[in-house]
Amino acid sequence: MPLPRPPRWIVGAAALAAVAAATLGVRSLQGRAVDVVPAATARLKQSVVVSGRVLAPAKVEIGATITGRIASIAVDDGDRVASRQVVVRLESDELAAALAQAQAAERAAESRIRQWRSVGAPAAREQLAQAEANARLAESEHARQSALFAQGFIGQARLDESRRALAVAQSQLAAARSNAEANRDDGAERQILVDQLATARAARETAAAKLAQTRIASPADGVVLDRSSEPGDIAQPGRTLMTIAVDGPTRLVALIDEKNLAVLKPGQAARVSADAFPAARFDAVLDTLSPGIDAQRGTVEAKFRVAAPPPFLRSDMTVSIDIAVADKESALVVPAAALREASSPEPSVLVLRDGVATRAGVKTGARTSSQVEILAGLVPGDPVITDASVAPGDRVRAR
Repeated sequence: MPLPRPPRWIVGAAALAAVAAATLGVRSLQGRAVDVVPAATARLKQSVVVSGRVLAPAKVEIGATITGRIASIAVDDGDRVASRQVVVRLESDELAAALAQAQAAERAAESRIRQWRSVGAPAAREQLAQAEANARLAESEHARQSALFAQGFIGQARLDESRRALAVAQSQLAAARSNAEANRDDGAERQILVDQLATARAARETAAAKLAQTRIASPADGVVLDRSSEPGDIAQPGRTLMTIAVDGPTRLVALIDEKNLAVLKPGQAARVSADAFPAARFDAVLDTLSPGIDAQRGTVEAKFRVAAPPPFLRSDMTVSIDIAVADKESALVVPAAALREASSPEPSVLVLRDGVATRAGVKTGARTSSQVEILAGLVPGDPVITDASVAPGDRVRAR
């Protein structure tokens, strides 16, 4: 007896169930679906963005080197000053009188040298000539008196008188010779006068220097930042009278995380914007990197030079600095999320090959927040898995 045929709807349901089972079986063999992105060439621009500030070229504290009352102040806060412009004057009457006295002493010393040259030295030479003549005459007279005494024509007293006259003449000759020696151009008398002149000149220079210290000048072109004194105040060494920011090249300074050292080098271009003027961007160049690292912060100090600073820049103003560390027209890139062991010496990615997630070691280059340059390990078109939950060896398929 033939079996009864099952209803048609049961046959259809069984067929659908068989198809579903077959589909699930195939998909289980293919693995789960994951996100896959092919490695591709693209332009890659890498930058490091840091916060910095405007570095003043130099701040000079102006003060006095002597104690004195301030007579006048020529500038105020915000005024521009020129190099060697007198900005503060101290009372100077007493020091001016001291300079006049020293100048008079110098002129007197010069006059004594002129007098020696025209009178003293010639007189010494004349005295020597007279003494030599007197000595010769005394020697001749003594010889004649000695001969007469020997012949008995004169007595002992007359001979003793001639001997005494000779001794006096010889003593006067010795004194004249010493005096002439001292009055030579290299003699002691002239040297004393020269030393007196040098002392007078030193005193005059000292007095002039002290008088000059009553005029306090700016050491360079700049702007007065802070005037902290008034006429009538007593200026003393060590007290700041005003602070001047001297003109110079505009520079920026920033502390950069040491992890960026590998991509930073002097000469790299940067775009800068001040926090107070975010729409006004200007150019800068990385000038120097500090050779040392701040161990507590893990940062390195970088300085930037600005060739054409905008007029709104002020000392210590906060700025944002975007440093262009790489710009490649045709770089082989993958998503940053696909890179594994990014900080290790051997980073890698997972590539979909024959339905299996396969590890591929790569060498990386420039990177941004969303992309990484691959220098070796991949070729354009390689399907790179971006799903972080996939492990090497998993069976997967592109979503």
